[in-house]
Amino acid sequence: MNDPQSSQRLNAPAAGRNAAPILDVLRGVLPARGTVLEIASGTGQHAAHFAAALPDLVWQPSDADPRARASIEAWRAHAGLANLLAPLDLDVLREPWPIEVFDALVCINMIHIAPWEAAAALMQGAGARLPAGGVLATYGPYRRGGAHTALSNEAFDADLRARDPAWGVRDMEAVEALAQAQGLVCEARVAMPANNFTLVFRKR
Repeated sequence: MNDPQSSQRLNAPAAGRNAAPILDVLRGVLPARGTVLEIASGTGQHAAHFAAALPDLVWQPSDADPRARASIEAWRAHAGLANLLAPLDLDVLREPWPIEVFDALVCINMIHIAPWEAAAALMQGAGARLPAGGVLATYGPYRRGGAHTALSNEAFDADLRARDPAWGVRDMEAVEALAQAQGLVCEARVAMPANNFTLVFRKR
């Protein structure tokens, strides 16, 4: 049977590869029940994968890009999951956010492909809206102590900055300082495949 929405389902190979390792971390830190807001959901592959694996959680995807939202919606239709909601038009830099109440927040591969102001807005929004004890999990490449953790990350950083000077692999310590200022304590730094990290923050 032909799937009329298959042409709208964008497919990022990296999202397919890293979904399982990220899920392994999320299983240990997300609440047993509640609503998880995913910021910058991209293709929607992660949202469909996580919602299927975590049926007791309501997964709320979002993205500021209309093409991404169309892909997320197509993945949602393909998955047919009751706990996977329609994507929201959410830009962390634009207030107010279209959702004010959620129990946890996940942000994958956004901080380095956005201006630094977006990282600050993410932390501000999380700090203002997460309940006490609520979790924010971010995933992506980071520098540590001002140095890249791999030559491939250094090359990736140069490529990002060539495409947009406002982009780039961020210092983990600087991201954690943004979070700390908003009442979010980093409780785990999990090394991931392909020289990435998942940072787990908890609202005080």
